[in-house]
Amino acid sequence: MARKLILDCDTGTDDAVAIMLAALHPSLELAGVTTVNGNVEVARCTDNSLRTLDWIGRGEIPVYEGLAKPIVRGDFPVPRALNRNPGVHMEILPLPEAGHAKQTLSAPEFLARAFRESPGEIVLVAVGPLSNLAAAIALDPAFARHTAELIIMGGAIDKSNVTPSAEFNIWADPEAAAAVFRAGWTVVMLGLDVTLQTGATQAVRQRMRELGPLGTTLLLPALDQYKSVSEPSGPPVHDVCAVAWVAQPGVFGLVPARVQVETAGQLTSGMTVTDFEAPGFGEQVDGGNAQVAMSIDVDGFWELTLGVYQRVAAAMGR
Repeated sequence: MARKLILDCDTGTDDAVAIMLAALHPSLELAGVTTVNGNVEVARCTDNSLRTLDWIGRGEIPVYEGLAKPIVRGDFPVPRALNRNPGVHMEILPLPEAGHAKQTLSAPEFLARAFRESPGEIVLVAVGPLSNLAAAIALDPAFARHTAELIIMGGAIDKSNVTPSAEFNIWADPEAAAAVFRAGWTVVMLGLDVTLQTGATQAVRQRMRELGPLGTTLLLPALDQYKSVSEPSGPPVHDVCAVAWVAQPGVFGLVPARVQVETAGQLTSGMTVTDFEAPGFGEQVDGGNAQVAMSIDVDGFWELTLGVYQRVAAAMGR
């Protein structure tokens, strides 16, 4: 039986690749996409999501637009110019305009309603700033209890990509992230410690070229946006990891932990402070509030994702 999920994203580049995996993996059922301000402004995220779904023949999957700003701060915590570049994202994906429109319901309203109406049945995957999730928690305090599982791409233990201490998705709305980690669920956190290990080698990129337009129009250009990220094996993917975990959890090795988000530090805002030996934090799993990915089967990850894209390319006749 397919696992039902909702994907919350800030669709620029690798978000689109994550949408494709979620929409087309045979063991997954993508029930909806919600968008949030992050890599690009939220209206562009919505348009890119619609374009991606149309292009792969899944335009029936609904898209809901979410928050345009962090839940507390008027804008990003500090000007981007003062921070390191975590990877440039395409503002507009090189795909045809979508033939369908976003839904009228807002993303937080949709999330609160969808999980309330199907408690324990839907997995939530968040690969952008966590603003929509925090807003949904405010709308429905039982939101966390209604969610089968929460998987996020975000945070880090000893890596960073936007400041010396923070990963972009958490840094972009640290108050939202703090609210999410306090909400009472066990968060599966796939951070930079594992996602940076997914460098696309020359062999991986060659397999993408062999997919035809699917590879040359979307997959390879998405990787090109991360040329500024120096990884020995090649440009990494990030957001795809969270969807891959839902499809095949055994690809990742998780460690129980207590994760808290720094919101007040002048130099550490957005830092995920992770304690792997936290004693007695209520009734949550192993005294913590998270399962943190610390290892990844890189070959297994690429076999999973490229296998799906090969079937997609064949089905699309491209």
